[in-house]
Amino acid sequence: MLNFEYTSEQKEIKELSLKFARNEMHPKAQEYDDNKKFPGDVLAKAWELGLMNTSIPTEYGGSGFTASDSVLITECLAYGCMGMTTSMMANDLALLPIIIGGSDEQKKRWLTPFTNEFKFASFCLTEPGNGSDAAGLKTTIKDNGDHYVVTGNKMWITNAGHADLFVVYGTIDPALKHKGISCIVIDASSEGIEIGKAEDKMGHRCSDTRSLNFNGVKVPKENMLGAPGEGWMIAMKTLDHSRPLVASCALGGAVRALECASQYAKERVQFGVPIAKHQAIQTIIADMGIKVEASRLLVSKAAWLLDQGLPNTKVASMAKAFAADSCMQITTDAVQVYGGYGYSKEYPVEKLMRDAKLIQIYEGTSQIQRLVISREIFKEY
Repeated sequence: MLNFEYTSEQKEIKELSLKFARNEMHPKAQEYDDNKKFPGDVLAKAWELGLMNTSIPTEYGGSGFTASDSVLITECLAYGCMGMTTSMMANDLALLPIIIGGSDEQKKRWLTPFTNEFKFASFCLTEPGNGSDAAGLKTTIKDNGDHYVVTGNKMWITNAGHADLFVVYGTIDPALKHKGISCIVIDASSEGIEIGKAEDKMGHRCSDTRSLNFNGVKVPKENMLGAPGEGWMIAMKTLDHSRPLVASCALGGAVRALECASQYAKERVQFGVPIAKHQAIQTIIADMGIKVEASRLLVSKAAWLLDQGLPNTKVASMAKAFAADSCMQITTDAVQVYGGYGYSKEYPVEKLMRDAKLIQIYEGTSQIQRLVISREIFKEY
């Protein structure tokens, strides 16, 4: 029988996460966005409370959170600030390939330090000429006897300027397409790594995003995750886990926009009454609420499937596409409810709208999600 009630532990997690979002993230979100300031101090507090690296298993020092727990935490944190949450969530994205494809020794070597010390990792898949076409990446991983040599360029890498390690996707042979893709872990201090300048972005401005150049970087052979050529499988399984997290980030931003718009509509008076009394505004608010609830159901199902060990590719992509598109619409409508004030940085919905756009793009665009969804549907019928 279906049960939508949170467990007592989840209620505590939600209360803790929301308290952190309201007390630590809300007060600094606009300032850090305006100044493109990396929120290291805020994220350090989140790490101390156990709100980062939620995917690490208990045997490697993790908190033992389920996927359902992780999306709940992410929703609450994104309610605080989507940009800050992206930097936190990027750690899980980078560590998931190690959890999925790493040996026990590799997991102990790379996961446990993240539970003992506040630090960052970066997931390096996208390239300047290859975003949606991940199988066409050009970064090479060449066997050089007792080590590999990695050469290539990566783009839009979150936390690149602060990371201690990079989880990098490259190919052992470009002609093999996805069958040649491999995944390797590279120490950020390795010789031959060139880190680009921080990108000046529309939204998520406090989150660090840079390009990376790997100029013949020597990497020990024991740093390969799985066997050469297994990177594509690792990447696809990683995205099945990470897309519900990204969808929950969109959900958290949407909840914040709905809250702001509803409160403002009850305060703003036009034609002698609060605009919340006007049917045009009521319809907007109702549509926001519908999208929030539908997004949460998809996110919850995608996470539940993971927790049950069941395939979730289709639902994870549905959750990501729907929640991202809904967040964009909800935040746009929130600006509309505020009217001219919504276009001003003095009010929170302007930032929410800018932040929402990125979630339709990263971790697979909304269009790519629909390709994934349609392929899964065609398999069924």
